[in-house]
Amino acid sequence: MHEGRLTLFLAGDVMLGRGVDQILAHPADPALREDWVHDARDYVALAEAASGPIPRPVDPAWPWGEALPALDRAAPDVRVLNLETAVTADGDFAPGKGVHYRMNPANLPCLAVARPDVCTLANNHVLDFGTRGLADTLGSLTAAGLRTAGAGPDPDTAWRPATVPLRTGGRLLVLSFGMPSSGIPHSWAATAERPGVALVAAPTERAAALLADRLRARRRPGDLVVASVHWGSNWGHTVTRAEIRFARALVDAGVDVVHGHSSHHPRPVEVYRDRLVLYGCGDLVNDYEGIGGHERYRDDLRLLYLASLDSGTGRLTGLRMVPLRARRMSLTHASARDTAWLRATLDRHGRDLGTRVDLGPDGTLTARPLRPGPPR
Repeated sequence: MHEGRLTLFLAGDVMLGRGVDQILAHPADPALREDWVHDARDYVALAEAASGPIPRPVDPAWPWGEALPALDRAAPDVRVLNLETAVTADGDFAPGKGVHYRMNPANLPCLAVARPDVCTLANNHVLDFGTRGLADTLGSLTAAGLRTAGAGPDPDTAWRPATVPLRTGGRLLVLSFGMPSSGIPHSWAATAERPGVALVAAPTERAAALLADRLRARRRPGDLVVASVHWGSNWGHTVTRAEIRFARALVDAGVDVVHGHSSHHPRPVEVYRDRLVLYGCGDLVNDYEGIGGHERYRDDLRLLYLASLDSGTGRLTGLRMVPLRARRMSLTHASARDTAWLRATLDRHGRDLGTRVDLGPDGTLTARPLRPGPPR
């Protein structure tokens, strides 16, 4: 392991509720209040119709499949994922929402097996079962020894970055926040009177400046910073000009990695001033297999993002992306053909951001800037 280099594993949405929860050892009540599906087990049936039978109950490692040995081989220093699921056995559905995700707290070994260092929670499903469900989620994760960021009983807690000590000295600060563009209701914002999430109204440069002020109040010499943001639409590769300006303003203010998520498939990558910007990591674990309607985006293809940073400066020294495919509600290695499709798609849409995506000799994807960026 290189003394002056740190490797971060950055994951998109990890949804361990609904159908995933139903194949684990301790499924929650399967009742749903969706327009077309009223039983979470129907999502298991859809996956089986698409790919074949799924044993039940499965081992906690099953939904992760080949992702776990791939992570073991990569040996990242820090693992960060967006947990897009309420962890609760509560039965009170949040009103006004068409989709609700929850996993039984007894199934938390399915999360712990991935050994996350930080679970970000500022997303549009963490309060699917109300403030009581949020309290259950926070309590369950804390009891399991898992760090969280982005949600809490008050604004100070919701906005407090998770802090991970680094083997090279210093700390990694992970600031988690979301935006209404991802489907987070404005009423979910944490206030002095109401538990909730860290919410930013829109991707403006003024908002980026306020976030920078929050970070300056907590940052120490030697610290590195990840801004983890749940934003944007579920589908589409287009990155808006406002999102680009916002991400770059964060980097200009001292953020080392912008970790974007919410899209159901990977969106373009940017290297700006030697800093990594992931505009949308795509889902990593979910129960969407067999659901039709958006096949052209290939949301069955997933990526593990492994970012190597200079530990002294936060400069990106390399990005590897491991292609995976969801099958039977587990992750398998993507075929050469699927990997080529991912490379071509991300390369095509990344060119406007000055990014080239290549295929490495080990079958992983790499990203690099087409031209040097301005000095930091």
